[in-house]
Amino acid sequence: MMEYGYYPGCSLHSTAKEFDLSIKESFKALGLTLKEVPDWNCCGASSAHETSEELALGLSIRVLSQAEHANQKTIIAPCAACYSRLKMANIEIAHDAELKKRINQIIGQDYTGGVTVKHLTEIYRDNKDKLASTVVKPLTELKIASYYGCLLARPKGVIDFDDAENPTTMDELVTVLGAQAVDWSHKTECCGASFSFSRIDIALRLVGDIMDAAKLVGADVIAVACPLCQANLDMRQGMAAQRNKTTYDIPIIYISQLIGLAQGKSAKALGLDKHVVSVEKVIGKLNAPPPSPEKEKVAPATSP
Repeated sequence: MMEYGYYPGCSLHSTAKEFDLSIKESFKALGLTLKEVPDWNCCGASSAHETSEELALGLSIRVLSQAEHANQKTIIAPCAACYSRLKMANIEIAHDAELKKRINQIIGQDYTGGVTVKHLTEIYRDNKDKLASTVVKPLTELKIASYYGCLLARPKGVIDFDDAENPTTMDELVTVLGAQAVDWSHKTECCGASFSFSRIDIALRLVGDIMDAAKLVGADVIAVACPLCQANLDMRQGMAAQRNKTTYDIPIIYISQLIGLAQGKSAKALGLDKHVVSVEKVIGKLNAPPPSPEKEKVAPATSP
């Protein structure tokens, strides 16, 4: 049984608890185990790197050092922001020996750079054949728009498992689950989550643009893999709809929750009851009996 180090970060133990639940449920079915990085701390996303280079690197490198000292060679960081910060920290100290020495002194322990950071979707993709074998309830009735946002595929040169402009990892996973992966225009557009409190007008415009694009292609669901994107699109789409004088009502569902549904897990076990936009229509589509084929009409017999 394959074991990975697991860095849940702040969100998955609090506001994105359903992400954490669904990851663990789906991994059970895949025969993969997760072990949390011991005594982990916040990675500093998204404010620390705007405040102090040493603070940002110190927080991230301490997480990686904790994993390294626990002999965790590969860790999974499901949050796109955490994933980006940890990947960037690894790269920065790898190219600057003096910086690495200074950060190690700050955190009070030595980190050699021996930990590989992977994203959740990367692990699912690398186990795609195994994933296909666990699908017992294909999502054949759903049209899913995969949303990658700013950090899951960028910046180029840091994120190296997908294309920066046209990522396809989640689309591949959606197809494995039996759903239709829709082609749409806004898969990597910013949702404005960082403006949620400082400039809500900008956030609502960006959310509205994304929701308009998803609605245009008839998406039943927007699949995400970032707690910030999920929260922003889930909570703000109602306000964005009022601003744009329209309706959306499109659930924003974590890719791990969709995988869990296809594996036959219950909606409650996957935390789907925690969403703002109701997922009842989606669950109803999956539970609805398939349409019965129209019986061939037989012409009535005529008398000779």
